[in-house]
Amino acid sequence: MTAFARSERAALADALLAAGPAAPTLCEGWATRDLAAHLVLREHRPDAAAGIMLGAVAGHTKKVQDRLAAGDYPALVGRVRRGPLLLRPFDEAMNVVEFFVHLEDVRRAAPGWTPREIPPPYAEALAGRVKTSARMSARRFPARIEVSGPGVAPFTVNEKQEHTVRVEGAPGELVLFFTGRQSAAEVSVTGPDDLAEKLRGARLGI
Repeated sequence: MTAFARSERAALADALLAAGPAAPTLCEGWATRDLAAHLVLREHRPDAAAGIMLGAVAGHTKKVQDRLAAGDYPALVGRVRRGPLLLRPFDEAMNVVEFFVHLEDVRRAAPGWTPREIPPPYAEALAGRVKTSARMSARRFPARIEVSGPGVAPFTVNEKQEHTVRVEGAPGELVLFFTGRQSAAEVSVTGPDDLAEKLRGARLGI
């Protein structure tokens, strides 16, 4: 079994500690302590995690997350690093994309960041998640989106739309783009200028 999520979990915990609790992230309105709290809530507080997806209970989720974020920061990051014992068999399925994205949320919010080299097997694992991410996040966009890149089998989102925008990039960059990090993702977006600009600024993500 691969262990990309495990290595990314460790790298993310290292980055959170190095940045400190008040550093910016790519997640709008969240400092690093808020991101760490989100990760702990997601894995350790199923009563509150539902609010990540469901607006009806989002208030409860925010209260729990704010309480976690207000606690001891090194201890909070320690919980991110350890993860939940009971969910360990599902770590790869749940987190191979999650931890990649959130590590880049920390890295790319800092001045002077540079892209890191992604090992080919990990890039392949990320490539396998691009289509699902794009089809879920961009399904309401008013144009066809043709997606391609090294190691990514070309596919199209919204095939019945009349006009076409093309997005090309490495697997990790496409994952970032289609999880709402368009401004930080190093991809090529081509097509009618108005639609390309609209896609760059669209609210993507689940």
